[in-house]
Amino acid sequence: MSDSKKRRMSFLDSLAPVAGNTSTPSMMVTNRALRSARDAVDGHRIWELDPEQIADDRKADRLDPKDVEDLRLSIEAVGQTVPILVRRDPADSDRYLLVYGRRRLEAVRASERVDKVRAMIAAMDDKSALRAQASENTARRDLSFIERALFAQELTEAGFGTQIEVAEVLNVTKSAISMALSVARAVGRDLAQAIGPAHGIGRPRWEALVKDLDTTNPDLTGLIELAQETRTQTDVEVADPSVAAFEAITRRLRKLAALPASAERKAAERLTLAGKPAGKISRTKNGLRVDLRIDDPKFADWLQNEVGNAIEELHARWKKRG
Repeated sequence: MSDSKKRRMSFLDSLAPVAGNTSTPSMMVTNRALRSARDAVDGHRIWELDPEQIADDRKADRLDPKDVEDLRLSIEAVGQTVPILVRRDPADSDRYLLVYGRRRLEAVRASERVDKVRAMIAAMDDKSALRAQASENTARRDLSFIERALFAQELTEAGFGTQIEVAEVLNVTKSAISMALSVARAVGRDLAQAIGPAHGIGRPRWEALVKDLDTTNPDLTGLIELAQETRTQTDVEVADPSVAAFEAITRRLRKLAALPASAERKAAERLTLAGKPAGKISRTKNGLRVDLRIDDPKFADWLQNEVGNAIEELHARWKKRG
């Protein structure tokens, strides 16, 4: 094999953990996923592709993508040293789906001097692409706890596989996935996105925040606005804006927990469906808040169409009672 071909084949291997760490099961899983991606590459050739031919429909695994400006300047100065990985679009032979390399792709798209992105093309199905995406990020060790938790939630809800399969992709135990999913569902994607990745904030503190959310039953809209405002006002040279947002939310919840019971903070009444816990109804400053978890999408669609009439009927019954 020529030296040139060896170098091309090593691009994906270079993303895996360094030698000496590959003896652990999690590192072996990462290596397998990346090596499988390498083996699927068409002839181990690097192609020059039009960025507009590449679509990115992957599951989101980051809450706060880094600015690509520095990367764009680097690519314009010295070229794109590491290719991205794409796979052929099964619905359109002239287009490709991104497996990983989003920042490199965005940097080339933003450039007026570079009009082609260097890419390897792999023959992969959806599951293999997700495994490669997750393993590449795991190898770089830059996903925070909440980003991993939300990514795991997206994978399970999209039918990627069992919790065991998701755990294998993310190089964690099944119990860790179970706990991460519990946190992701309790916090919710809207609030998590408002806070951001919060690198350095691990599972125990996120679980404490979940407990405070359950205890205080706050106005989530207010928390989201607080997180967004905090991130906007935090100087990135002084602190991580997402960590500052997490701390601000924690302080707000602790203050609410210390307040005496009021109509705004009365204990929530639990709701059930078919005898099983399904959510809660609670008082807020301006009325009532209903949080209902529905597993059957058909019932959810029906309820969404009927709830307006049901509220009108309940209101009429209340007025009739005087």
